[in-house]
Amino acid sequence: MNDAAATLRTIDLEMVYRLGKVEVPALRGVNIEVKRGEFVSIVGHSGSGKSTLLHLLGGLATPTAGRVVVDGEEISRTDDSVRTRVRREKIGFVFQRFNLLPTLTVRGNLEIVKQIQGNGGLELPRLLELLEMVGLKHKLDMKPLDLSAGEQQRIAIARALVMNPAILLADEPTGNLDSVNSAHILELFRDLNRKLGQTIVMITHNPEAAQLGDRIFEMKDGQVVKTSAGTRGRA
Repeated sequence: MNDAAATLRTIDLEMVYRLGKVEVPALRGVNIEVKRGEFVSIVGHSGSGKSTLLHLLGGLATPTAGRVVVDGEEISRTDDSVRTRVRREKIGFVFQRFNLLPTLTVRGNLEIVKQIQGNGGLELPRLLELLEMVGLKHKLDMKPLDLSAGEQQRIAIARALVMNPAILLADEPTGNLDSVNSAHILELFRDLNRKLGQTIVMITHNPEAAQLGDRIFEMKDGQVVKTSAGTRGRA
């Protein structure tokens, strides 16, 4: 697959953290390709390099060596302004911690995304569309602490979709949720992928969640040691 055909691609990706005089390798020559509209899971024990890989895919850090290509555009050797533009235009993030602003309403937490980007406010029809997508249209004027954990994560997903990103990167999105709410979030991801064609890369410790997509990348000691088909990939 060439760079333009892959939504996400890494080439010989390496990341070394330095703790004083000690070098700690987090990634050791990772090569992956994610197709447009694909749903992939990344699994592995703590310290295997999963989150580091996701951060590099999202342009949140610069690799020690290797390349990261997002939608045909090299971002691993660019300055912060280029990576910021790529994140703004093409990538949405969902984290284990919901990171909602507690003093703002649901509406405010979504509107602030466009305000930060300098694109004015979020028009009401689009706001309601996003909330309807996650099943929380009736929670418009509530604050995060008035919502359940599952509802907060759904609002966090709606926030990640404000700028219509082609790619959604999710780091343990069900890690703080019970089994019922986890199932709701995973069903939402399936819908985003199947109905909207959203490209999704999800880190998870949950083996059942990992099976939901097209492919599973298993990581160990900073390398992808196995690639297998998920439930949808076997269909």
